[in-house]
Amino acid sequence: MKTDNIERYLESFGRNVVKDSENLLHSKKGSTALGKSIRFKVETTPTGFSTKFYMDDYGTFLDKGVSGNKKKQSFQNYKFKNMSSPYSYKSKGPPIDILSKWIKKKGIKPKGTGRGRSKNTGQYISGLAYLISKKIKRDGIKSLSFFQKPFGLWYDKLQHDFLKIFKQDIQTYLTTFYRP
Repeated sequence: MKTDNIERYLESFGRNVVKDSENLLHSKKGSTALGKSIRFKVETTPTGFSTKFYMDDYGTFLDKGVSGNKKKQSFQNYKFKNMSSPYSYKSKGPPIDILSKWIKKKGIKPKGTGRGRSKNTGQYISGLAYLISKKIKRDGIKSLSFFQKPFGLWYDKLQHDFLKIFKQDIQTYLTTFYRP
């Protein structure tokens, strides 16, 4: 049986989830490499179709949050239910070298480092990265639910529309198969 309408609908579903996730992430974090990494693929399986979503690994941590060792974080799942984050910091915080790169990328500098004044900015960046790492380890990372929310909205629509789309494919199949 041809399932063109179902496949087209799942492609549309995937595009909408990705677009809305990118937009929500952009509105919360600005333009990011993570937003550009979000993608989907509709695959044919022996039992029908599968729509799979992909993004850079750290996207899951930003989407669902990470609990600190002193403060618990939660997120809103695709069914719009508040859930505890499945991730947490136990013995280590985020790597200082990664935070140092982020500080440099953001252009954060100590006061008085402009116009010929020289301070040891490398030492400043390392110290600041250490303090940020300590705070993140303690408090965690707040969830953005940038993927969960759009997925939930479009999934609800998919459930609502699916029978209608399936009916169109059956009618097309019957019309094609039983031509007079």
